[in-house]
Formats: sequence, structure tokens, C-alpha cells
Amino acid sequence: MLMIMVKTVLGLGGVYLLLVGFVALMQRDMIYHPGKTRTRPDEAGLPEMVPVPIKSADGWIATSWYAAPRSPGRPTVVFFHGNSGTLADRAHKARAFLDAGMGVLLVEYRGYGGNAGRPSERGLYADAEAAMRWLIGQGVSSRRLVLYGESLGSGIAMEMAIRYEVMMVVLESPFTSLADLAPAYVLPPLAQLLTWDRYDNLIKAPSLRVPLLVVHGGKDTLVPVIMGHAVLNAADTIKEGLFLPEAGHNDLWEHGASKKILDFIARRAL
Repeated sequence: MLMIMVKTVLGLGGVYLLLVGFVALMQRDMIYHPGKTRTRPDEAGLPEMVPVPIKSADGWIATSWYAAPRSPGRPTVVFFHGNSGTLADRAHKARAFLDAGMGVLLVEYRGYGGNAGRPSERGLYADAEAAMRWLIGQGVSSRRLVLYGESLGSGIAMEMAIRYEVMMVVLESPFTSLADLAPAYVLPPLAQLLTWDRYDNLIKAPSLRVPLLVVHGGKDTLVPVIMGHAVLNAADTIKEGLFLPEAGHNDLWEHGASKKILDFIARRAL
């Protein structure tokens, strides 16, 4: 009887390890869901924006969209979108910033929007770094930049905020780290060990030295709102939280987030 129990436990353990191993091998396919369609800004309702091919340090070229602010004193929003779709899916958010007179750089990544390459944390940081350098090369001071990170993009915005002296950071639906979002059946020690792309927002938050706004929905089923609170609490800087109890992961702007975000930027854009 004991041997049967041991064999059963070992068999179940083997199946579990195979399942976890499969998840580990396929993790990037589970994390990144790039849209492949290349769209022109005017087709997305942003005729004032222009496509900007930007080459990263490792040689990949990603085409972002850019429009300068109406006046030199206005801030420019550098927008890092989430793991799905393309920058064209964020056109309505860019429209709000443009209508407020701000400049906007919608940053696209390798593997997304018709760009070659495969996404990874290291690769997306390289694409973001290239976009930041391009924008600064156009004469835009980093101190006039608002870094906006949406979901997965929150990890990219956080990394760029550490590398550059910017004006402020806005994080929409940020997670503590990707390892913390591993499937429930992957035990935390294994998740920490096997996750290749981490985007550790919680670890980086205390390093922020600029104003921070965290926006999160109380009904977010993809990134629990407790993670947004944790990132906000970890930041040792001027900070505000906008937690919308009826909003989910993708409908924050439909619940009034845009007005509060624009107000935050206006108040902090000194």
C-alpha cells in the first residue's frame, strides 16, 4: 500500500513538473500577444502624428508614431503600451493628450505592428531606450517627458524612469513583477526561478525620484488591484493613486481615468 502511494505521488509530481516545464518553455508566447498589422497614424484617427522608424542598439528597427507639442513648454507623453495589439489600439489615449496640447511618442516594439523581431524584456528595454534617445535627439529635454506605462508597459516606463531624469511617471494597471502573475498552479519559488522576463516594478519603485500616479481598476481580473497599491506604497516620492472600484483591466478610461490623468499632469508639469 505504501509503495502504491509513493508511486502515485511521484507520478503526480512528474506530471506537475512536466506541466510547469511546458509553461516555462512557452512563457513568452503566453506573455506577449503582438498585433501584426502595420497601420498609418491617419488611419487610426491621428493625422498629426508621423511614423518614425527607430533603430535600437542591437539592430532591430521599430516604427513608432510622434507628434510634437503645440508649444515648446508643453510636456511630451512617451507612451509604452501593454502586451497585446499595437500602438494603433491606443489611438484614443494619444488623442486625449494631443487635444490637451501635449506632444506624444507612441512607442512600438519589435515583433509588434509589422516590426521584425521577437519581444522580450531585454529587447523591449532596448526599443524603449532607442525611442528615448531619438526623442532627446530631436531637442526634447528628458525633464519635459511624461512616461506612461500601460500594464506590461508599466515595467518599461519604470525602467526608463530610472535611466533618465524625466518629469513624471503614470502607471496604468501596474503589476509588482511578472513572476507574481504566474499561473496559480506554479508555486511562487518556481515562478521566481523560471520566469525569464521579470519587469520588477516593486523592486524599482523606491528608486523613483519624480511624481508618480498609479491608476488601477478594482475589478481588474488580470492584474489584481492589490499590486497597484503595492507599487504605489513602495514608491518614496510625490505620489497619487487613482483606484476606480468599478473598472477592470482595459476600461479605465471609460470610467473617467483620462480626466484625472490629464489633471495630474497639468498640476505636476512645473
